Amino acid sequence: MVLLGTGWTVVDTAEALLLDEDTVRSYRQAYEQGGTDLLLTVRYQGRDPKLSPDQIRELDQHLSTTTYLRAQDVVAYVKETFGVVYTVAGMTDLLKRLDYVYKKPTLTPGRHPDVAVQEAFIEDYQKLKENKGKDDPIYFMDGVHPRHNPVAAYGWIKRGTDKTMESNTGRSRVNINGAVDIARLQVVVEFGEAVNAQSTIALLRKLEARHPKAKVIYVYCDNARYYRSRLVQAYLAGSKIQLIFLPAYCPNLNLIERLWKYFRKQVLYNRYYEHFAEFKTACQGFFEGIEEHVTALRSLLTENFQVITA
Repeated sequence: MVLLGTGWTVVDTAEALLLDEDTVRSYRQAYEQGGTDLLLTVRYQGRDPKLSPDQIRELDQHLSTTTYLRAQDVVAYVKETFGVVYTVAGMTDLLKRLDYVYKKPTLTPGRHPDVAVQEAFIEDYQKLKENKGKDDPIYFMDGVHPRHNPVAAYGWIKRGTDKTMESNTGRSRVNINGAVDIARLQVVVEFGEAVNAQSTIALLRKLEARHPKAKVIYVYCDNARYYRSRLVQAYLAGSKIQLIFLPAYCPNLNLIERLWKYFRKQVLYNRYYEHFAEFKTACQGFFEGIEEHVTALRSLLTENFQVITA
């Protein structure tokens, strides 16, 4: 309207603004009939939705409990349930309007422990922190078994192109028994042929050697058989290490799980190692250079325990 009002023609205005000439004329007609009020009125009338409000609510409730891999699967469900046909593009738009996004679900244990049990553990942990000796550390212990194979992970790839990654066909693994003191950000690991009673005892010896002044070394761990084995229990009889077993089915309470996840991202995600020796060296190198990751681990290894509900 400003350009037309200063003497520009419809053709010049349409060319300058990359508009159709008829569009410019319709704007001018609206302005002449009702001024800026009519010009700024949104006159677009969308089509009536195919599904009624009640059907939309029913679909929303269904999608909150059922996760479909493809929009066309939702199209099939709507057709079967309501007798209404959508295109894939139309269903994608509907899903976006209902505030759904395409992402992975988060895995949680299939067996949910009682919330009260988890909260009792957290309370006991806080009491232990308050009452332990100043030289007595608290560790979280667990085993991990990374496979000699890259983990394909999300990353920025140019649109319209595919990115491939080499992989290995074997099943070779690196077996690591580890413990982390989140207060001091100290990580102790034991590489072995397997994560078993022997590697556990070797790890416990390393913890004792690291804390000669400690009266008690508290170590939280899960209920793996090798932690409860006769060999380990016999060793603990003459040790200052006290194992504290986590509630069953509560990996969320073992803070070392966060370290393992970070380790996998750094070593396995989108990284290919042709030879197993090279892969094992990369795993060992991560823990030997753990100081390089202190900043990231400090924000990751916090005591904000996640309580899982059914």
